[in-house]
Amino acid sequence: MSAFVDAQSGGFSINLVHRDSEGSPFYNPKETPARLVGYAGRRSIGRVHRFSHMLHLNNPDAQLTANNGEYLVNISLGTPPFPIVAIADTGSDIIWTQCKPCTDCYKQDAPLFDPKSSSSYRTVSCSSNACNSLQSEGSSCSSDGSVCEYQVSYGDQSHTQGDVAAETLTLESKTGNPVALPKTVIGCGHDNAGTFSPKGSGIVGLGGGPASLVSQLGSSIGGKFSYCMVPYAAAKPTSTMNFGTNAVVSGNGVLSTPLISDPSQPTFYFLQLEAVSVGSKKIAFQGSSIGGSGNIIIDSGTTLTLVPTDFFSQLSDADFFSQLSDAVETQVTGGTKTSDPEGFFSLCYVPDSSLKLPPVTAHFKGADVVLTSDNIFIQVNDKVVCLAFYANDQLSIYGNVAQQNFLIGYDLPKQTLSFKPTDCTNT
Repeated sequence: MSAFVDAQSGGFSINLVHRDSEGSPFYNPKETPARLVGYAGRRSIGRVHRFSHMLHLNNPDAQLTANNGEYLVNISLGTPPFPIVAIADTGSDIIWTQCKPCTDCYKQDAPLFDPKSSSSYRTVSCSSNACNSLQSEGSSCSSDGSVCEYQVSYGDQSHTQGDVAAETLTLESKTGNPVALPKTVIGCGHDNAGTFSPKGSGIVGLGGGPASLVSQLGSSIGGKFSYCMVPYAAAKPTSTMNFGTNAVVSGNGVLSTPLISDPSQPTFYFLQLEAVSVGSKKIAFQGSSIGGSGNIIIDSGTTLTLVPTDFFSQLSDADFFSQLSDAVETQVTGGTKTSDPEGFFSLCYVPDSSLKLPPVTAHFKGADVVLTSDNIFIQVNDKVVCLAFYANDQLSIYGNVAQQNFLIGYDLPKQTLSFKPTDCTNT
């Protein structure tokens, strides 16, 4: 049996697998790259609608969908360990999976976790701190008052509800040694229905709320985690997530910006984006009351960078996206402008050797982050790249394409987020 790594010992790292890559239960080799990118773009829109619903901002006509994160993590629950492939989600807090017995569950391809088969599974009482930590997840008491229960609704009539429990959660570290986390608070879902995919079997919440994995690890990781996401077109399909001492971002090229929390919505990680420069043109990014002084959410589970036009009402003739699009279009030289094969993106090119892109800089408070072409454009097939920004009217999200090939570090005690340009294929 492999030796176990103790999370209290300092730091560890795990693999993140993109949902569309080999090794993912979502992988479908028959899908074209253009269609997969289109699906990812549409999931981004569904995700901003879900976040807006959580923030009580959503348009009643918006198409809401349940959790659709982009990266997966291999975990195990219980003793003996029961393997689960879960979505790693910085836009959620609770850790949950479907459990036997299921009174009403969505179809799941993988076997369901059976708490009766685990010697370390314990339900949580209604008076416990663990139950109190899930108040934002709709915690309540069972009919006999003995067991804490949770309920999460996603706004599209999708929901999960069941028992709150303490259980051993085990992560597969990159060293090959499991990282065992005893008495982790999880949701054991017995009633789950809606738009969940049968390919998924769980969620690991990495948000800022008290029930998330990051918060539960707390002082054992010094409140630090980081990730380094490989570009979509990279030959290496796995990205890396680090915790504790492994998550420290240091050395040349590090830029840091305040990480802004909103006590009324602790799940989300807000930043203050002041402007975006495209070549010599600097476009002011106006703030929002959402997230206090923060005006954009950084999220690993959203593919595109989404910018709501209502943040730019002071602009008389164009919203931010059209200004950005125009700025990019007027400063791109070479290549041939074309249309998206799937009809989702509005600005696409067939690049050639003469294609020259303008430099683009995201001006966060105290950090001018210079983006590469891989952060600005997403490759939809062998011939076409499209601008990885998208306009919406609800909420701003700094998506994962813009974060690729950066080591992104979260230091929660210091309330800072750091960027370091990094070849993530070598992490």
